[in-house]
Amino acid sequence: MTLLAQIASTTFPFFALVLCGFLAARARLVPLEGIPGLNIFVMYLALPCMLFRFAAATPIVQLLDPGTTVTYLACAGVMLALAMVSSRRAGLDWNNSAYGALVAAFPNSGFMGVPLLVAMLGAAAAGPAIVTLAVDMVITASLAIALSRLDGARGREGQPGAGQAVAKALRGMATNPLPWAMLLGALVSATGVQLPSVVMSPIRLLGDAASPVALFTLGCVLARSYLLSQAADLGRTNADASSAPRAMPGVARSTGLGGSVGVIVAFKLLAHPALVYAMGHGARALGVPLDPFALLVLVLVAALPAASNVPILAERFGADAGRIAMIVLVSTALAFVSFTLIVAAIVPPDLLVR
Repeated sequence: MTLLAQIASTTFPFFALVLCGFLAARARLVPLEGIPGLNIFVMYLALPCMLFRFAAATPIVQLLDPGTTVTYLACAGVMLALAMVSSRRAGLDWNNSAYGALVAAFPNSGFMGVPLLVAMLGAAAAGPAIVTLAVDMVITASLAIALSRLDGARGREGQPGAGQAVAKALRGMATNPLPWAMLLGALVSATGVQLPSVVMSPIRLLGDAASPVALFTLGCVLARSYLLSQAADLGRTNADASSAPRAMPGVARSTGLGGSVGVIVAFKLLAHPALVYAMGHGARALGVPLDPFALLVLVLVAALPAASNVPILAERFGADAGRIAMIVLVSTALAFVSFTLIVAAIVPPDLLVR
């Protein structure tokens, strides 16, 4: 078996499960009304148990590694800036530019990244991947939300200002079980507590279900977003051409190249991993204590498709959620090829789990 075939044999099942969910929802085998129930199972039960297990089994020094955290955070900031500048030059407002930038900088490390990288590189990949997820959920998303408020929409549309929007996002984060699961796992790792088997057995069962159900659910979510965006586009087509778009208040549309779906997808799948690779090696050259294996994981996380929760944030804050959902859909479809090729280019064969 060639190296590329070996890598594809690992990545294909993950993307195939996403495709299964997409086709099942398109065919209405999974009713659209039932997708929130799948999401609740994944977000509140299965994924928290998986992240808790990985965090608890990861040495605390890896979870608190400053080199990994600072390097990835710096790359996220640069990626946000690059995508923001591109979208602003294309004529998009701050709100839509910010969520386009967020979808370019926020990989799908929760639903797809952690289980895929562990399957490919072993359990040691969990620590750096969990660090990236924590950075993106708490800092990258909050920064993008603050930038989205620079249109001064509060007085015009009743939307919150930057500080209020970030506070709202952080309150939402406080009710999100994923950060708490990672934190509790880190505490178990730091203290060395051994939980009894009667507690760990259901956690292990739910954690084992996380990867397949999360990927299937991701496909369902993408299909729902696609169907809803099609319906919205049809409604706009049938509307009076002289009337303003009614899809969402405060949405500024642009046909400029920098704001297009294709450009943002290229930012996510190509520019983001290239940036992390370059900045990571630059940081190591400057003496930043960044482990080579951790850097490898950071690059592969950056090469993942866009996170599926960004369209939800965009809709909540009045941006064009249909455009963001299409970026997530296209990036997920193309990532099977791009991610596989990046793995083949930068991962030493002896690191791959056989």
